[in-house]
Amino acid sequence: MEAHLVIFDNGAGVISGRSASTDIKLNETAIDRIAALLNDAQFSMLQTNYPAPRGGADLVKYSISYRGKTVTMEDTAIPPAIQPVLDELNRIAGSAGTQKTDYPFVSVKL
Repeated sequence: MEAHLVIFDNGAGVISGRSASTDIKLNETAIDRIAALLNDAQFSMLQTNYPAPRGGADLVKYSISYRGKTVTMEDTAIPPAIQPVLDELNRIAGSAGTQKTDYPFVSVKL
């Protein structure tokens, strides 16, 4: 199942899945935290694609867009530096009342 978490720089966001969507609003502190995590991960220096070393039917794919750059990765090839970003995005989505299995595809547009 494909789902999306999209967060805009004004804090507005949406978590959408196959059958439902939830609007969210992040405060400035949350937006600053995500931006800091992306900067700490040196997002601009990451490659654009991190494919899994071995294919698989159950691989989770993530895509993060930030400041005009998109990085796509599969769950067995996530760079360690970006894991805190994914953890924070999962926390945000979870606090909006969705379950982790509902949003394997994450897109952040800050």
